Amino acid sequence: MVLNNYRPISNLPFLGKIIEKVGYQQLTDFLMLNNCFDDFQSGFRPHHSTETALIKVTNDIRLNTDAGRVSVLVLLDLSAAFDTVDHVILLQRLENWIGISGTALKWFKSYLEDRKYFVEVGNCVSDQMVLTCGVPQGSILGPLLFNLYMFPLGQLIRSNNVFYHNYADDTQIYISLTAGEYGPVDSLCSCIEQITLWMQNNSLQINSDKTEIIIFGPQKQRESVSSHLESLSLKFKNQVGNLGVIMDSDLNFNSHIKSITSSAFYHLKNIARIKGIMSKPDLERLIHAFISSRLDYCNGLFTGLSKRAVRQLQYIQNAAARVLTRNRKYNHITPVLRSLH
Repeated sequence: MVLNNYRPISNLPFLGKIIEKVGYQQLTDFLMLNNCFDDFQSGFRPHHSTETALIKVTNDIRLNTDAGRVSVLVLLDLSAAFDTVDHVILLQRLENWIGISGTALKWFKSYLEDRKYFVEVGNCVSDQMVLTCGVPQGSILGPLLFNLYMFPLGQLIRSNNVFYHNYADDTQIYISLTAGEYGPVDSLCSCIEQITLWMQNNSLQINSDKTEIIIFGPQKQRESVSSHLESLSLKFKNQVGNLGVIMDSDLNFNSHIKSITSSAFYHLKNIARIKGIMSKPDLERLIHAFISSRLDYCNGLFTGLSKRAVRQLQYIQNAAARVLTRNRKYNHITPVLRSLH
């Protein structure tokens, strides 16, 4: 049992969530009307997702590589970020940065404050304590309020001439440089120091154990940049996990495809064992839940990959189609796929 893995759960009444939904919609409309959203914050926004965030960053890296430049990507992770949001700072952010005032600001204040929490283990229940920080876990408004809490961070990163893209509490900052050019690396180091200080001043903390660095670009130039990073005591990896996708230095996604293949065939094997006692609609739901969801997740990143890489994903889809339609391994798959659209 690792206590750090435990998170508070908010007991939110049904009627309260309905009111939250109305408040969320009104706040979102206000933010869109006044263009308050950060252009590079993809979390919990209409038409923004982990896929759009990853495509933006990956496209920038590919353009740099095509131009013969090296890209250095730093993935910053926060520790229990949603639980440490300071209510006073958040209300100041809503008033001074977003422009919410009067009755609307009082409503958000009543929403955040006077919440209590307790710990229950078996039949033992602790005394109730007043919550002075954090947005309610599982709430509708909580993630959007967290985005607004992080709003000044983008301005800080831009002031260091560093590129960035955020998804909730996952921050990606990156630079590009040519061979023998190390000024951007110094700017990146300075930016990380300023971000760390900003986090401390805003009751947040960077999780150093989950913060990762990776280098992209031509092999020889990567080696030169990696030597400079090592001299600055910055540890880098050849592959990292980024918003559920494994990225490698060559940006061929081989490790990610291997992970998808291994996981998908494992689940498909288990599904095949029980297909004889299941109806086709239920079997289809299982395949969508365990197989199709893995193939579909961020598949926009697979554009431009080699035929060999894409073929591995096609094998999974073919196998899933055979299990669903109970076709033999050596039967021609094209008519089967066509029948399943």
